[in-house]
This record gives sequence, C-alpha cells and structure tokens, in this order.
Amino acid sequence: MPLLQEGEDVKDVLIHLFVGLHIIGIASLLGGFLTQLKAMGQATARFVPAMLHGAFTMLVTGVALVGLNQADGQPVDNVKIGVKLALPIVILGLVYVKRDDETVGKRLFGLMGLFTTANIFIAVLWT
Repeated sequence: MPLLQEGEDVKDVLIHLFVGLHIIGIASLLGGFLTQLKAMGQATARFVPAMLHGAFTMLVTGVALVGLNQADGQPVDNVKIGVKLALPIVILGLVYVKRDDETVGKRLFGLMGLFTTANIFIAVLWT
C-alpha cells in the first residue's frame, strides 16, 4: 500500500501527520489535567511533564498546520488562528513557569483546564 494515494501530494500527507500530532498534544495536555483533578480537590495538584510536552506539541504543530494550509492555498481565518495561538502560548507559559512547583493553586490549575477545553471547542465549533 503506497503512502501517497492517487491525487494526494506531500502537503496533504504532512497536513494529516501534523493534525495527528496536534491531537496527540492536546490529548497529553488534557490527559495530564484530568489525572490531577482528584489532587486539585485536595489542593495538591501540580503541572505534570505530560502537560508541558502536550502544550509545546500543540503550539508547534498548530503553527506548522497554519503554514501548511497557507502553502496549500487554503483560506485561513486570522482571528481564529490568533485566538488559537494565544491560548496555547498562555497555557505553555503557565505550565512552564509553574512546572517545578510542588503544588499549584486550584484557581490557576482550573484556569489552565478551562483554557485547554476552550481551545478544543474553538477548534471544533468555530467555522
């Protein structure tokens, strides 16, 4: 089975590859958050490495996807992309700065979860 199907070019394969990696990044970020929910209730939640790696993966693959889509001649909604870029930067900044802290406050931890969930819904619902 060939890697490229008939009528498909390298850009299409790269876009699919980066979408998959983007989903893995968001899964890592959200999964890390969900594993800490019980600890959040006990005020012992912390940002785990999976969250840092997921946020970074999400940011890098998101930027790559915008570039690949523009290179493919597809229209890009700059406002949506701006919002989708701002959220992972804030998330990555929060997780990076607080990554070594023994615990993270409930509000800050909850805010990170809210931003992550908002980013997912923006991606899915904003058309």
